[in-house]
Amino acid sequence: MTTPPEFEVYAIQYATSIRPSSDYFLGADPHDGPAPIYYYVWLIRNEDRCILVDTGFSEQRAQERGRDFQRCPTEGLRVLGVEAEDVDTVIITHLHYDHAGNLNLFPNAEFILQDEEMRFATGRYMRHDLIRVPFALPDVLEMVSQNYAGRVRFVDGAHDLTDGVRLHHVPGHSPGLQAVTVDTRRGRLCLASDTVHFFDNVALGSPFRITTHVGQALDGHDRILELAGGYERLIPGHDPLVAGLYPAHPDDDLIFVLHEPPNRSPVPA
Repeated sequence: MTTPPEFEVYAIQYATSIRPSSDYFLGADPHDGPAPIYYYVWLIRNEDRCILVDTGFSEQRAQERGRDFQRCPTEGLRVLGVEAEDVDTVIITHLHYDHAGNLNLFPNAEFILQDEEMRFATGRYMRHDLIRVPFALPDVLEMVSQNYAGRVRFVDGAHDLTDGVRLHHVPGHSPGLQAVTVDTRRGRLCLASDTVHFFDNVALGSPFRITTHVGQALDGHDRILELAGGYERLIPGHDPLVAGLYPAHPDDDLIFVLHEPPNRSPVPA
């Protein structure tokens, strides 16, 4: 029997922000005060593949949005010995500004996107200020340009990207949002992206405030926890706890090694 491939997985932090914690929960906020949110991209790699999940945003976009920019995500990749040109595949979980900037920095990558996300980001509802707030028009236009260049692979629902890496359509926060499961030496991890911003979104049954469909977002919490098989293999998209739970890379304290077990239980109290 052939042994399934195992991947290394890293969370690369590139920005932070302090915002009212009420911004992070659609329901009642149990914390009621300023709280940090971290911004990550994720690298999945083995000897054969170099896959990036999301591309973050630029320093210019950070200034526009009032975020604290730490560095370009490509600098974190370089610490791991990966140049932007080495990335063969970029999974875009959704087209919000903090996940789909910097596309032009990856000249050799194929971009993977759910059909529904492109339909939504270029469709009728973008005429409303409230709906388009988390999108940046230049990033959406860049994805359109990449599609015209033949560099976008659209998927519709669950999709096996390669042996050991699977995409899962989990709408709610955005209609075309997708999460990623990946096989590692400690089992299957679920990179939740914005299906779950914080562990507490799941524990409290309270989705992130920016949500296109509340019921789907809540169903997504259940599904994503099932895909992960437990909190210890669930990786939320923006939780500072990820930085506290997982060992930092020996050469960089903004890179976190997710294929190693967490140093304590991440199950919320």
